[in-house]
Amino acid sequence: MIVLVFMLILEIVLAVWTIKTEGEKKKYLQNRLVIRSAQVAVFFLSMLLPGISLDMRFKALLVILVILWIYAFLYWLAKRKVATGRLSKKKSVAKAILATVLFTFASVPAFLFTGYEGLPITGQYKVKMAEDIWVDESRVEEFEQDGSKREVPVHFYYPDTKAKDSQFPLVIFSHGAFGYYQSNTSTYQELASRGYVVISLDHPYHSFFTTDTDGKLITVDPGFMQEVQYVNENNTPETDIFDYSSKWLKLRTDDMNFVIDTIKLAKKKDIHTSEDVMNAIKMADDNNIGLFGHSLGGATSVTVGRQREEVKAVIDLDGTMLGEQIAYENGRYEFNDEPYPVPILAVDTESHHQAALEYGDLYVNNKVIENAVDGREVYFKDAGHMNFTDLPLFSPFLAKMLGTGTIDKVECMEKTNEIVGMFFDHYLKGEGEVVLAEYYE
Repeated sequence: MIVLVFMLILEIVLAVWTIKTEGEKKKYLQNRLVIRSAQVAVFFLSMLLPGISLDMRFKALLVILVILWIYAFLYWLAKRKVATGRLSKKKSVAKAILATVLFTFASVPAFLFTGYEGLPITGQYKVKMAEDIWVDESRVEEFEQDGSKREVPVHFYYPDTKAKDSQFPLVIFSHGAFGYYQSNTSTYQELASRGYVVISLDHPYHSFFTTDTDGKLITVDPGFMQEVQYVNENNTPETDIFDYSSKWLKLRTDDMNFVIDTIKLAKKKDIHTSEDVMNAIKMADDNNIGLFGHSLGGATSVTVGRQREEVKAVIDLDGTMLGEQIAYENGRYEFNDEPYPVPILAVDTESHHQAALEYGDLYVNNKVIENAVDGREVYFKDAGHMNFTDLPLFSPFLAKMLGTGTIDKVECMEKTNEIVGMFFDHYLKGEGEVVLAEYYE
């Protein structure tokens, strides 16, 4: 805000200066160059302030400033001796307004995002990353009309080790509706540093944005957005909610199962991918898998956790376990009565926890946890839905729009990551005990 205000003040000074000197063009060119130089100087001096750097938040503003300075310098150089006439008051004001709009627009990223670069990791390993986009030849992309196949971007976070034949548990993450693969980067980094191979997958057209194999930007599908909005409205028929959620989960569980199957295939024969991805795959123990996800991604993880014997533990971050609802008839949901086969942990907001208490046996999460071989639930007081992701750390403005609480956002994510690591350490590595408080605040 301070930087933007200085830019706008200098722009106003230029307009007033021009009007007071009666718009003489030769003086205007000189004054404009002085002001543009002052704006560039202010920007670089502001880097001495905390929180301002040449990262993605300020690059657009710097580019605009440099372009305007170069233009002012070259125009002054070419016209300083031959410029005649006067610049009208209207043009002076119009130029000031245009520059103000440019500066304001270029400053938007600084208001939306922080300089967040992740939380400190506690494990013994440095973390490496690799990524690829895998094409599922068995499925046609339902969001396209050209017969193209379903593509699933995969992002690996894994230990940087030179030890040969190292095997680490495989953990797979699924983001929520309108989410993004980097949703819980601090969690992936923490797990990888502690000896896990983590895959965060994108669900194209359900994710906020991703890319396909041609480099095309794929944004969230408007139809899917409308469906989610409709489902979340009051008085939406439960039959519609069940039908839509079943459709969403089918797409997502197919994505996750495809990723697991591709990992297994790559263990047996070469697949077309990068050396870094193959190194990560070789490290992953595909018979010792943990699944976790946020919101709809949590529901996805719970559903796949029932389907595959390689899955040894599941964590649901504030999601309703929609896949465990197998029908809606006679005004009630019918739940899967088979005991949930692997240890499962639900990490909820206090409001989610209170709602679960209110609904009792009518709420699917309660039934799943009660019937699981080892079912746990813990909640965070004063937390909002997005507090179990990195978004409040990366973009407090966007996170608040989607739902955050008053809990300290850093402490909440650090504790969430600690709980996730403790749960997976116990069930995937046989290390330590799972000791949970009733709630955290």
